[in-house]
Amino acid sequence: MIEQRKAAESAAAGSCSRPVLMFDSGIGGLTVLREARVLMPDRRFVYIVDDAAFPYGAWDEPALRAHILSLFGALLPRYRPAISVIACNTASTLVIDALREAFPGHSFVGTVPAIKPAAERTRSGLVSVLATPGTVKRQYTRDLIETWARKCHVRLVGSDKLASLAETYMRDGFVDETVVRAEIAPCFLERDGARTDIVVLACTHYPFLVNRMRKTAPWPVDWIDPAEAIARRALSLLSGSDRARPPVQPRGAEPDVAVFTTGKADFATRRLMQGFGLTVPEMAGT
Repeated sequence: MIEQRKAAESAAAGSCSRPVLMFDSGIGGLTVLREARVLMPDRRFVYIVDDAAFPYGAWDEPALRAHILSLFGALLPRYRPAISVIACNTASTLVIDALREAFPGHSFVGTVPAIKPAAERTRSGLVSVLATPGTVKRQYTRDLIETWARKCHVRLVGSDKLASLAETYMRDGFVDETVVRAEIAPCFLERDGARTDIVVLACTHYPFLVNRMRKTAPWPVDWIDPAEAIARRALSLLSGSDRARPPVQPRGAEPDVAVFTTGKADFATRRLMQGFGLTVPEMAGT
């Protein structure tokens, strides 16, 4: 009995030591990582930056789908994560179902536009979804509107520049506010005496710019950032043993890491990752 109990405890400890894998084309997933760390403070994280394929908006859909599926075919056996979070709206709306079908024994958490909570909160009935062009054109996004926001007027706004602006801002500390103003301007609609009162941030990069958005917006709105909800969903899907709080890891335990699919990161990017508590291994790659 003692040996069986020790074996069970060992298996549970091993399960708890498995990392959470965060995946994005760039730095946007760091907004989700930040919230996940609050909920899972002793969990190890592996943050995958698919910078070799950034930006995803430049890809044809079939090629991008095949690329991401192939990438996860290598990532899952390498890192053996307890769960994978696709911290990217563009990737999630395109490939989340295909990932679940291809890897049925593994749990995936997707990131989709927060249209349901926006429809529940709006008072004016005017909601805008600020996203990448890829997310805007997906049928997945339109199905969410049809399901949850039939009584609202939902404006889909595709931005070609905001994700790259967020990358530059987080690395260099500067962003052109006139460009931010121009990119968000289509979100603001006045209709029959009512105004847009909610803007859904449907790209995980965008919360990094939300203070600039507030500053340049023509009037105040509620900006919905789904990062916390995504982190809570990830925690809820972990198995019972995986949810258990693992013991504080001893010195020398594996650190949280950021892995770049190009196998390299410049100085500013390394510094950014270190600021989020992530180590960038030398010559890291998938």
